Amino acid sequence: MGVRLGPGAPKALRLLRGEPLLVHAVRRVAAAPSVGCIVVAAPADAVDDVAAMLRPLSSPDVRLLVVAGGASRQASVALALAAVPEEFGIILVHDAARALTPPELVETVAAAVRGGHGAVIPVLAVVDTIKQVDNSGIVVGTVDRSVLRAVQTPQGFSRTVLTSAHAAAVDDHTDDAGLAEKIGVPVHTVPGAEAAMKITRPFDLAVAELLF
Repeated sequence: MGVRLGPGAPKALRLLRGEPLLVHAVRRVAAAPSVGCIVVAAPADAVDDVAAMLRPLSSPDVRLLVVAGGASRQASVALALAAVPEEFGIILVHDAARALTPPELVETVAAAVRGGHGAVIPVLAVVDTIKQVDNSGIVVGTVDRSVLRAVQTPQGFSRTVLTSAHAAAVDDHTDDAGLAEKIGVPVHTVPGAEAAMKITRPFDLAVAELLF
């Protein structure tokens, strides 16, 4: 719903340069040569509207499907995964809030999965000093940032790994790589992209405007 972005439409439908974030995100994913099908999980009461919105982006090379999402992110991914045609053995899970993700990053993730990694995530090094605090806000330690990474999307998986990870899930996770970790699948990292920032707050939307 994008509560942190302020009142208005669901986050994926907020406008950036006159177009919804979702349109920007789908356009960039569709531009990646490896992509043959895009499945969008939309609010159940907006499936037809979202499908109409995205119809101009469909092409003979990229099938575009819109399905009703679930009550959580994880449920929505599972529903979208179930709708992907069987012929596709590599699945990338993306977030419409990362609307400016370059097609080159999509290709990098897909290539890593194609190269034999069951789970792949794009990451950036953490540049801020990170402090661990207790419940009262008192610092209890400084975390070694050299071993920390900020995770982006799209995250890539072999279809078998992602299907197994969702089937084994017993609680909600904020990303699908976490589900893969739970079933013991090594998660490979590739360099992320600054442009793949997540648009969460009004400040982020202003930065995205500047990136244009």
